[in-house]
Amino acid sequence: MMTSVDTELIRVLGDPLRFQIVTLLARETLCASHLVEETGARQTNLSNHLKVLREAGVVETEPCGRFTYYKLRPDVIAQLADRFADLAESARTAAENKRACP
Repeated sequence: MMTSVDTELIRVLGDPLRFQIVTLLARETLCASHLVEETGARQTNLSNHLKVLREAGVVETEPCGRFTYYKLRPDVIAQLADRFADLAESARTAAENKRACP
């Protein structure tokens, strides 16, 4: 069963721009300027989405001089992937678990 934390994480990653940010950060650690360039989003919009991702524990920051770099927390993504793998396994056996109608 999905927990409220899982549901919140799915909601956070359900936004197309946030999912794009996560996809980019899965490849490399980037600063906000890089993310603006890659996504085409406005700086303020991007900052708001990064805040949501940080608060959800999906990304973490790394200060570097006057810049802040963002990196993905792979453990969080792996935990969510494990939950989906469990759901997929349940779905494989669901056909065998047909509930009789009253």
